[in-house]
Amino acid sequence: MKSIVYLIPSLLDEEAVETIPSYIIDAVKNCQAFFVENERTARRFLKKTWKACLPGQEIVIDNYEWFIIDKTGNEVQSSFRQKIKEGKNIGIISEAGCPGVADPGQELISIAQKMNVEVKPLVGPNSILLALMASGMNGQQFRFVGYLPINEHERIKAIKELEAESQKKNYTQIFIETPYRNNQLIESILKTCKPATKFCIAVDLTGKAEWIKTKTIAEWKKEKIDLHKRPAIFLLLAQQ
Repeated sequence: MKSIVYLIPSLLDEEAVETIPSYIIDAVKNCQAFFVENERTARRFLKKTWKACLPGQEIVIDNYEWFIIDKTGNEVQSSFRQKIKEGKNIGIISEAGCPGVADPGQELISIAQKMNVEVKPLVGPNSILLALMASGMNGQQFRFVGYLPINEHERIKAIKELEAESQKKNYTQIFIETPYRNNQLIESILKTCKPATKFCIAVDLTGKAEWIKTKTIAEWKKEKIDLHKRPAIFLLLAQQ
Protein backbone atom coordinates (compact mmCIF):
# COMPACT_ATOMS: atom_id res chain seq x y z
CA MET A 1 0.00 0.00 0.00
CA LYS A 2 1.10 3.56 -0.70
CA SER A 3 1.63 5.98 2.16
CA ILE A 4 -0.55 9.00 2.82
CA VAL A 5 0.97 12.00 4.58
CA TYR A 6 -1.61 13.89 6.64
CA LEU A 7 -0.87 17.49 7.60
CA ILE A 8 -2.64 17.75 10.96
CA PRO A 9 -3.30 21.27 12.31
CA SER A 10 -2.84 21.77 16.04
CA LEU A 11 -4.18 24.26 18.56
CA LEU A 12 -3.10 27.89 18.72
CA ASP A 13 -4.53 28.02 22.24
CA GLU A 14 -4.49 24.76 24.21
CA GLU A 15 -8.03 25.31 25.52
CA ALA A 16 -9.59 26.02 22.10
CA VAL A 17 -10.28 22.38 21.20
CA GLU A 18 -13.42 23.44 19.31
CA THR A 19 -11.21 24.97 16.59
CA ILE A 20 -10.12 21.49 15.48
CA PRO A 21 -12.65 19.79 13.15
CA SER A 22 -13.76 16.33 14.24
CA TYR A 23 -12.67 14.77 10.93
CA ILE A 24 -9.08 15.24 12.09
CA ILE A 25 -9.59 12.20 14.32
CA ASP A 26 -10.36 10.07 11.24
CA ALA A 27 -6.93 10.97 9.88
CA VAL A 28 -5.28 10.26 13.24
CA LYS A 29 -6.91 6.82 13.32
CA ASN A 30 -5.52 6.16 9.86
CA CYS A 31 -1.92 6.98 10.82
CA GLN A 32 0.78 4.61 12.03
CA ALA A 33 3.53 7.20 12.64
CA PHE A 34 3.75 10.83 13.68
CA PHE A 35 6.48 13.32 12.90
CA VAL A 36 6.09 16.19 15.36
CA GLU A 37 7.86 19.34 16.45
CA ASN A 38 7.36 18.55 20.15
CA GLU A 39 6.33 15.06 21.23
CA ARG A 40 5.00 16.02 24.67
CA THR A 41 2.67 18.75 23.41
CA ALA A 42 1.63 16.70 20.36
CA ARG A 43 0.64 13.77 22.57
CA ARG A 44 -1.31 16.09 24.86
CA PHE A 45 -3.04 17.71 21.87
CA LEU A 46 -4.10 14.36 20.40
CA LYS A 47 -5.40 13.08 23.75
CA LYS A 48 -7.45 16.23 24.31
CA THR A 49 -8.83 16.36 20.76
CA TRP A 50 -9.68 12.64 20.71
CA LYS A 51 -11.58 12.98 23.99
CA ALA A 52 -13.46 16.06 22.74
CA CYS A 53 -14.48 14.42 19.47
CA LEU A 54 -15.13 10.96 20.91
CA PRO A 55 -16.51 11.42 24.46
CA GLY A 56 -15.75 8.48 26.72
CA GLN A 57 -12.95 7.19 24.49
CA GLU A 58 -9.20 7.61 24.80
CA ILE A 59 -6.44 7.41 22.21
CA VAL A 60 -3.84 4.69 22.74
CA ILE A 61 -0.76 6.87 22.24
CA ASP A 62 1.70 3.98 22.31
CA ASN A 63 0.06 2.41 19.26
CA TYR A 64 1.91 4.97 17.14
CA GLU A 65 5.56 5.51 16.25
CA TRP A 66 6.92 8.92 17.21
CA PHE A 67 9.67 10.97 15.54
CA ILE A 68 10.87 14.45 16.44
CA ILE A 69 11.42 16.99 13.66
CA ASP A 70 14.69 18.71 14.49
CA LYS A 71 16.56 21.45 12.69
CA THR A 72 19.47 19.31 11.53
CA GLY A 73 17.04 16.92 9.94
CA ASN A 74 19.23 14.23 8.36
CA GLU A 75 18.27 11.41 10.71
CA VAL A 76 14.58 12.28 10.86
CA GLN A 77 14.43 12.71 7.08
CA SER A 78 15.92 9.24 6.68
CA SER A 79 13.28 7.82 9.07
CA PHE A 80 10.55 9.65 7.15
CA ARG A 81 11.68 8.14 3.85
CA GLN A 82 11.82 4.70 5.45
CA LYS A 83 8.25 4.92 6.78
CA ILE A 84 7.06 5.92 3.31
CA LYS A 85 8.88 2.93 1.79
CA GLU A 86 7.16 0.71 4.38
CA GLY A 87 3.79 2.05 3.20
CA LYS A 88 2.98 3.64 6.59
CA ASN A 89 0.49 6.49 6.83
CA ILE A 90 2.15 9.47 8.48
CA GLY A 91 0.84 12.46 10.39
CA ILE A 92 2.88 15.66 10.59
CA ILE A 93 2.02 17.96 13.51
CA SER A 94 3.37 21.46 14.02
CA GLU A 95 3.83 23.00 17.47
CA ALA A 96 0.97 25.43 16.74
CA GLY A 97 -1.25 25.91 13.70
CA CYS A 98 -0.71 24.31 10.31
CA PRO A 99 2.25 22.07 9.36
CA GLY A 100 4.47 23.41 6.62
CA VAL A 101 3.59 27.06 7.26
CA ALA A 102 6.43 28.79 9.14
CA ASP A 103 7.22 25.28 10.33
CA PRO A 104 10.11 22.78 9.96
CA GLY A 105 7.68 20.10 8.73
CA GLN A 106 7.95 21.76 5.31
CA GLU A 107 11.17 19.81 4.64
CA LEU A 108 9.39 16.50 5.15
CA ILE A 109 6.48 17.58 2.98
CA SER A 110 8.95 18.43 0.22
CA ILE A 111 10.38 14.91 0.50
CA ALA A 112 6.89 13.40 0.26
CA GLN A 113 6.22 15.38 -2.91
CA LYS A 114 9.50 14.21 -4.45
CA MET A 115 8.59 10.61 -3.59
CA ASN A 116 5.20 11.08 -5.30
CA VAL A 117 3.29 10.39 -2.08
CA GLU A 118 -0.25 11.66 -1.51
CA VAL A 119 -0.17 14.69 0.80
CA LYS A 120 -3.46 15.65 2.47
CA PRO A 121 -3.64 19.10 4.11
CA LEU A 122 -6.38 19.22 6.74
CA VAL A 123 -8.43 22.22 7.83
CA GLY A 124 -7.58 23.91 11.11
CA PRO A 125 -6.51 27.18 12.77
CA ASN A 126 -3.80 29.26 11.11
CA SER A 127 -2.68 32.45 12.83
CA ILE A 128 -1.54 34.12 9.60
CA LEU A 129 -4.91 33.81 7.88
CA LEU A 130 -6.97 34.50 11.01
CA ALA A 131 -5.07 37.74 11.65
CA LEU A 132 -5.31 38.79 7.99
CA MET A 133 -9.04 38.07 7.89
CA ALA A 134 -9.71 40.28 10.91
CA SER A 135 -7.25 43.07 10.10
CA GLY A 136 -9.24 44.83 7.39
CA MET A 137 -6.01 45.07 5.38
CA ASN A 138 -5.38 43.97 1.79
CA GLY A 139 -6.24 40.27 1.56
CA GLN A 140 -5.60 40.17 -2.21
CA GLN A 141 -1.88 40.88 -1.96
CA PHE A 142 0.03 39.94 1.16
CA ARG A 143 3.38 38.51 2.19
CA PHE A 144 4.43 36.57 5.27
CA VAL A 145 8.03 37.41 6.13
CA GLY A 146 8.46 35.40 9.35
CA TYR A 147 10.74 36.85 12.01
CA LEU A 148 12.41 40.25 11.71
CA PRO A 149 16.08 40.64 12.72
CA ILE A 150 16.90 40.69 16.45
CA ASN A 151 19.58 43.36 16.13
CA GLU A 152 17.89 46.75 16.55
CA HIS A 153 19.71 48.46 13.68
CA GLU A 154 18.97 45.60 11.29
CA ARG A 155 15.37 45.37 12.53
CA ILE A 156 14.71 49.06 11.86
CA LYS A 157 16.24 48.71 8.41
CA ALA A 158 13.96 45.72 7.70
CA ILE A 159 10.88 47.63 8.92
CA LYS A 160 11.66 50.56 6.62
CA GLU A 161 12.05 48.17 3.68
CA LEU A 162 8.75 46.41 4.47
CA GLU A 163 6.92 49.72 4.75
CA ALA A 164 8.40 51.02 1.48
CA GLU A 165 7.48 47.82 -0.36
CA SER A 166 3.97 47.89 1.12
CA GLN A 167 3.50 51.47 -0.05
CA LYS A 168 4.81 50.73 -3.53
CA LYS A 169 2.98 47.45 -4.16
CA ASN A 170 0.01 47.72 -1.77
CA TYR A 171 1.13 44.56 0.04
CA THR A 172 0.01 43.64 3.54
CA GLN A 173 3.23 42.63 5.32
CA ILE A 174 2.77 39.91 7.98
CA PHE A 175 5.40 38.96 10.55
CA ILE A 176 5.91 37.38 13.96
CA GLU A 177 8.20 37.67 16.96
CA THR A 178 9.27 35.54 19.91
CA PRO A 179 6.69 36.55 22.58
CA TYR A 180 9.25 37.88 25.08
CA ARG A 181 10.49 40.33 22.41
CA ASN A 182 7.05 41.64 21.39
CA ASN A 183 7.40 44.97 23.19
CA GLN A 184 10.78 45.73 21.63
CA LEU A 185 9.38 45.00 18.16
CA ILE A 186 6.36 47.23 18.71
CA GLU A 187 8.60 50.02 19.96
CA SER A 188 10.70 49.75 16.79
CA ILE A 189 7.59 49.81 14.59
CA LEU A 190 6.12 52.88 16.29
CA LYS A 191 9.30 54.93 16.10
CA THR A 192 10.14 53.89 12.53
CA CYS A 193 6.92 53.87 10.49
CA LYS A 194 5.00 56.81 9.06
CA PRO A 195 2.02 58.15 11.06
CA ALA A 196 -0.57 57.08 8.43
CA THR A 197 0.72 53.50 8.07
CA LYS A 198 -1.76 50.92 9.35
CA PHE A 199 -0.52 48.46 11.95
CA CYS A 200 -2.52 45.46 13.16
CA ILE A 201 -1.75 43.47 16.30
CA ALA A 202 -3.49 40.10 16.79
CA VAL A 203 -3.03 38.55 20.23
CA ASP A 204 -3.93 35.16 21.75
CA LEU A 205 -5.75 34.04 18.62
CA THR A 206 -8.62 31.57 19.28
CA GLY A 207 -8.06 31.99 23.05
CA LYS A 208 -10.32 33.59 25.66
CA ALA A 209 -8.09 36.68 25.82
CA GLU A 210 -8.02 37.14 22.02
CA TRP A 211 -8.00 40.63 20.60
CA ILE A 212 -7.24 41.99 17.14
CA LYS A 213 -6.90 45.71 16.52
CA THR A 214 -5.89 47.75 13.48
CA LYS A 215 -4.91 51.38 13.96
CA THR A 216 -2.61 53.88 12.30
CA ILE A 217 0.85 54.34 13.78
CA ALA A 218 -0.27 57.77 15.03
CA GLU A 219 -3.22 56.17 16.84
CA TRP A 220 -1.10 53.36 18.34
CA LYS A 221 1.29 55.92 19.81
CA LYS A 222 -1.56 57.10 22.05
CA GLU A 223 -2.07 53.56 23.42
CA LYS A 224 -0.26 51.82 26.25
CA ILE A 225 0.78 48.40 24.91
CA ASP A 226 2.30 45.55 26.90
CA LEU A 227 2.37 42.19 25.12
CA HIS A 228 5.30 40.64 26.95
CA LYS A 229 5.22 36.84 26.55
CA ARG A 230 1.81 36.83 24.81
CA PRO A 231 1.61 35.04 21.43
CA ALA A 232 1.00 37.66 18.75
CA ILE A 233 1.16 38.25 15.02
CA PHE A 234 1.69 41.62 13.34
CA LEU A 235 0.52 43.16 10.05
CA LEU A 236 1.59 46.35 8.31
CA LEU A 237 0.01 48.24 5.42
CA ALA A 238 1.43 51.57 4.26
CA GLN A 239 -0.76 54.26 2.70
CA GLN A 240 -0.22 54.78 -1.00
